Amino acid sequence: MIEELSFLEEQGVNHALLKDVEEFRREYPVEEAMAYRVVRPAMPFYGREILEMAIAALLQGENLLLTGSKATGKNVLAENLAWIFGRPSYNVSFHVNTGSGELIGTDTFVDNQVQLRKGSIYQCAQYGGFGILDEINMAKNDAVSVLHATLDYRRSIDVPGYDKIDLHPAARFIGTMNYGYAGTKELNEALVSRFLVIAMPDQDRETLLHILREVFPKGRQEALEQFAGLFLDLQLKAENGEISTKALDLRGLLAAIRTMQTGLSPALAVRMGVINKCFDAFEREIVEDVVMTRIPGDWTREQIFAD
Repeated sequence: MIEELSFLEEQGVNHALLKDVEEFRREYPVEEAMAYRVVRPAMPFYGREILEMAIAALLQGENLLLTGSKATGKNVLAENLAWIFGRPSYNVSFHVNTGSGELIGTDTFVDNQVQLRKGSIYQCAQYGGFGILDEINMAKNDAVSVLHATLDYRRSIDVPGYDKIDLHPAARFIGTMNYGYAGTKELNEALVSRFLVIAMPDQDRETLLHILREVFPKGRQEALEQFAGLFLDLQLKAENGEISTKALDLRGLLAAIRTMQTGLSPALAVRMGVINKCFDAFEREIVEDVVMTRIPGDWTREQIFAD
């Protein structure tokens, strides 16, 4: 077992899948020039069934589409999968102005000659990377047209004015999408058919505690349980429509706990990381009430961390 993949074994991920991953990594070594793009994630992903589905799909050459509400770990999973397979990662954050030129490349002058400045999708195809297509349901038609040929059985890209390139056999693409964000739209059937889809479940207590223990190994158990409970309370209120998802920000909560390590009071830290994410005064009051039931105002650093 590769040591860096031990967290998969700890979760009980199928051994046959892990052996296939090891074989994949041996079969497709990363070019030395691209090694800097193989990035260890800030935190491991926890969820055996989700990992097994994703790994099995990628081993068979399929592309993945990760759907779900905010804070379900879509990007964390995508980053972990690139790391698990030992592949260079290329992130494309789609927005209304993302066009084919940014994905494939654009003409540029080098030594008075026109050359192609390769885009993220081109490099991913060339070097066998994992392309993370963030908020793919914000892609406009020009960008989607590039993805159609890249993601289907043709596994090739026609570069206008240059040539056709075939995808490296290790290249894979992982799309992520949230529903209901401004600027998003329904994906057309032709694009969805090029993915296997994983619906990411909401965070649960066990997963949250795994994450908190991993990120804050010196955190006191009782404090970490309260932070996990706070997130779950906010998640429930968001599901019931009592608040928006602005305060439902796991990155913000983790950032707040990090500031507590420097000595900032937990009350002020959570205000920055959670409460102040709400700009509506009424909603902010609701979130503040939820926080007060979990995080006492007189808590200090010593009650959070065991030195």
